[in-house]
Amino acid sequence: MNPCHFCGQPATIHYTSLLKKKKVQQHLCERCAREKGVVSGDAGGAGPVPPLNLQALVQLIMGQHPAADTASLKCPTCGLKYAQFRTDGRLGCGHDYDAFRPTLEPLLERIHRATAHAGKVPRTRRRRAELDDLREQLAAAVAAERYEDAATLRDLIRRKEGAG
Repeated sequence: MNPCHFCGQPATIHYTSLLKKKKVQQHLCERCAREKGVVSGDAGGAGPVPPLNLQALVQLIMGQHPAADTASLKCPTCGLKYAQFRTDGRLGCGHDYDAFRPTLEPLLERIHRATAHAGKVPRTRRRRAELDDLREQLAAAVAAERYEDAATLRDLIRRKEGAG
């Protein structure tokens, strides 16, 4: 018999799921299952265990904060509350990703099968990064007193800025 994941008592509820392509097993005694919100109602110690609250069980397995904790999440920069994001489906600023990280990462993983951007970069951003790199090379060439290289880099920067 497996022990409860939380208290070590004999587990009466056993749940197996796949999480990030790995088999995850959760073993809970009835008392811990009730405390964590996985089961509801009162079985009175006799009869079958009440129905499982699958959402609470998934949150428990994934290590997510329960829904009560997400209600208090708020972005310190723009003031957006997590509940408002859930309603509108829009974030207020770039800092929301950090403020709502515990709840957004599983959501992004489920939707995109990844939490990091691996796609194309817009041309303007790529062009800006290239110009920044050339400017750094120019500054290094001037600092090292390589004036011919600096003049070449200066002309290249001017051509790229004029083409854009």
